[in-house]
Amino acid sequence: MKKHLFPLFLLLLGANAHAQQDFFALVGKDTSSIVFSDFRAIDATNGTSGEKIFTADSPVKIFSQARNASVTEDKNNYNNSQAITMATLAYDSSNNNLVYMPMFSSNIYVLNQKTKEITLVENNVARVTSCDINSHMTRMTTGYDGNIYAINNAGTQFLQISKKGSQYVVNDLGIIKDDASNGKNSFTAIETGFGGDMIADAENNFYVFATSGNVFKISTKELKAKFVGKISGIPENYSVNGSAVNANGKVVIASAKGASLYEVDLNTLQAKQIEGEQNLHIYDLASKYFVNNRATSGSVFANLDIYPTRVDEKFININLNDKSIKGKIKMNVFDLSGKNVMNQDFSVKDGSLHQQVYLKNLVNGAYLVNITDESGKILLNKKILVVE
Repeated sequence: MKKHLFPLFLLLLGANAHAQQDFFALVGKDTSSIVFSDFRAIDATNGTSGEKIFTADSPVKIFSQARNASVTEDKNNYNNSQAITMATLAYDSSNNNLVYMPMFSSNIYVLNQKTKEITLVENNVARVTSCDINSHMTRMTTGYDGNIYAINNAGTQFLQISKKGSQYVVNDLGIIKDDASNGKNSFTAIETGFGGDMIADAENNFYVFATSGNVFKISTKELKAKFVGKISGIPENYSVNGSAVNANGKVVIASAKGASLYEVDLNTLQAKQIEGEQNLHIYDLASKYFVNNRATSGSVFANLDIYPTRVDEKFININLNDKSIKGKIKMNVFDLSGKNVMNQDFSVKDGSLHQQVYLKNLVNGAYLVNITDESGKILLNKKILVVE
């Protein structure tokens, strides 16, 4: 199911209808232990719930990828699509699917939001056992490259879940180790680094938000976790169980203990409470957004930007609000070899432009978008990634 892409200025106004389509929560029941309730859309701007997409009691239709057939699962064990021990969720915006794993299971499930059908991805890569807390999958997100990534409690498994044609493929990328500078704030220690959730940035790095409130940056090249700092502005006993990036590039965190949602600035790790429902027990959050995805790096004007930079529907939006820019601006798109593959002119009226651009004929890959004024002065250079 394709979604409408709204102009950027509507995103900045926090259009509720759009927020309901691309921000999701894994919600539990009001109990002292983990008990899965449902997946639901959530408005990250005001912390209120939307449609319940899939619940612990929903009728299920499951297709096994390994058996190439429909299957019926035993709901009395941990290996089923409605297991009570659920703590991971990611949103695959390219296919409008929700991807998740029961915490005590190696099974991966892909829920089609439109048909409500579930694909079961069995795999021998994830080594998860119910009695080993280190092995439990507790963090999951979509990477900037479009693949799904998951990390277990101790960082001993870093999974990549990708789709090759009609099949899902699981790879183990290796063991994530502590950076030498981490000291007592260890990524692999239960008191400081276990649990929580993860998000991705536009450089395909990952940030893990531990339940303790500690934040670690994961370098995918070095497979090291570097301690960034501890979130401030949340209650002392706040358990950080979910994290996802909102449309404004800020991180929203949530707790399984029925506390409020908070918006966190990743640069300062300062949290600000979001007004809304106070009794949500959220085990995980998921969205289509990325940290630094809207940064104006390469722009000499703070009020000129393009969005999104990970383009999965062939459209980008140009947003300009600067009265010093007049006349026309020109957009050129270059591939990585430096070849100009697209150009287009736009008229600026009263220093304002909100334009949706169709990137026709651009194949999957990375490109540089260059915007200049009438004199040829560069106003913005920004990398985009086109994916199907």
